[in-house]
Amino acid sequence: MSKKDKRRRRIVLPLLLIVLGLLFVQSDWLGRLIYPISYKEEIKAGAAKYNLDPMLLAAIIRVESNYKHSAVSPKGAVGIMQVMPKTAQEILSQGDFKNVTAEQAAQEARIGILMGAYYVKYLSREFDGSLPLTLAAYNAGLGKVQGWLGDGSWDGTESRLSDIPYGETRHYVQRVLYYYKKYRDLYETL
Repeated sequence: MSKKDKRRRRIVLPLLLIVLGLLFVQSDWLGRLIYPISYKEEIKAGAAKYNLDPMLLAAIIRVESNYKHSAVSPKGAVGIMQVMPKTAQEILSQGDFKNVTAEQAAQEARIGILMGAYYVKYLSREFDGSLPLTLAAYNAGLGKVQGWLGDGSWDGTESRLSDIPYGETRHYVQRVLYYYKKYRDLYETL
């Protein structure tokens, strides 16, 4: 090994150790870099209007559209919170959304977040605030989740998520809960 290689190793290795050390010490900084939240003001507004945790809305958005405001799913769900067209029409008929069009809901993040927040709040009320049930219904539909509860397929608890009959819904609830906890650990507030 040449003197030049030894000198390079003496410089590069300590710098690498310093960088790695900073990443571990500043893990919140790194975490916020890896798990960013977009549309913070819109999320805060939707959460405040419907008395929801903004981190929950951020987690749902992360899983639903990864913050792409004009996303369209293969099943036809639209917008940043991926609301199905039939559900969107029902929401748009409510008092809070009388002057909003379906196109606006699909294209504008602010409106999509407000609609999604409205729907999350509605589902939360239907299930007495149960987060696993609310999330499962957001993904699979209210009727499906009520059916699972009625026939004993799933008891609605987080500890029994593995009993959710639809793999997609089971995975969805697990992912939203993961991001919700991650966001709550990384961000004090939005």
